[in-house]
Amino acid sequence: MAGTWLLGTGVRDDARRPRAVLVAVQQQEPAQDGAPGTPASLAELRRLADTDGLAVVDEVVQRRGRPDPATFVGSGRADALATAVQDGGADLVIADGELTPGQARNLQDVVGVPVVDRTALILDIFAEHARSSEGRVQVELAQIAYQLPRLRGEGRALSRVGGGRMAGGAGIGVRGPGEMRLEVQRRRLRQRATRLRADAVQLARRREMARRRRLRNQVPAVAITGYTNAGKSALLNRLTGAEVVTEDVLFATLDPTVRRTTVDGHAFTLTDTVGFVRNLPHQLVDAFRSTLEEVTRSDLVLHVVDASAPDAFGQITTVHGVLQEIGAGDLPELLVLNKIDVAPEEWVTALRRAHPDAVPVSALTGEGVGELRIALSAYAKLATRPDR
Repeated sequence: MAGTWLLGTGVRDDARRPRAVLVAVQQQEPAQDGAPGTPASLAELRRLADTDGLAVVDEVVQRRGRPDPATFVGSGRADALATAVQDGGADLVIADGELTPGQARNLQDVVGVPVVDRTALILDIFAEHARSSEGRVQVELAQIAYQLPRLRGEGRALSRVGGGRMAGGAGIGVRGPGEMRLEVQRRRLRQRATRLRADAVQLARRREMARRRRLRNQVPAVAITGYTNAGKSALLNRLTGAEVVTEDVLFATLDPTVRRTTVDGHAFTLTDTVGFVRNLPHQLVDAFRSTLEEVTRSDLVLHVVDASAPDAFGQITTVHGVLQEIGAGDLPELLVLNKIDVAPEEWVTALRRAHPDAVPVSALTGEGVGELRIALSAYAKLATRPDR
């Protein structure tokens, strides 16, 4: 796997990539496309797995009203999943949704390989892509928040192996090694989280000082945001001449990158921020809240949309939902329809019809970037007015 948190393989050779089977529960009633278990959500889960260095060999979907509380998909479908794992030589099962500790443990007992959920997969990708000190701190905090409640299930299993309460109702002082090990793990994780939160506060203070300097200099701040892999970093490079690394993978950028540029004599900063995704784990939103303040404290949100994505409208809705969640929903927004060089013309037309103020561009070829600069210049003039 790309990271070391889940499997620790670190394999990158396509011929030797760990194999995974995806499993999902599709609601029997009509669901909004992009909800867990729908084709759009499964397609995205496949891309997430590929980003994390996994080869998806099969998908198993169960249609039911709600996930089974014991095995997520129910006993019959769990057996079918075990067959798919065996036939595909899979090393891992990934659930399109968040599993309870009991569901993960029970399903793993049936299929015979590790079972993780969408949240764990995204956390693993974030761990691989975090480069800055702040990014690594935030990802580890999110991992701890995810792991702590899941130690309960492991504790019960360890207690069964090591003892637990003795006959006659004996309690503290005679607990088995499994229960004691569980307490040690919890204490270490909580202590580590306390240290990380202190580090995060110090790093946030440094970023706040940089923000204040920009305010003193009356430099408007523009936050580039949007769905993951929409081309935000490529657009930053095109507008500023920066050389931010761009990759055709999900979550290539986790650490905010701030660049200053000038349009028609008006200076402003452009900040490239982490991309969003459907069902973004709440642990990540909480851990990255200080970094996402780069968005909440901006003068303008430059919302980049991949116009070539079949579910572009759904991605726009997802991003707006996250912006609302972090308190940036009421900020001025300029919608940018990127990748028009590869997007079907009718898709771009439909997006422009729904969002008439959007600016169509191609960060790759430069098409439309001139119009975008004019729009940015207008916002910069407004932001620096004496009466503002």
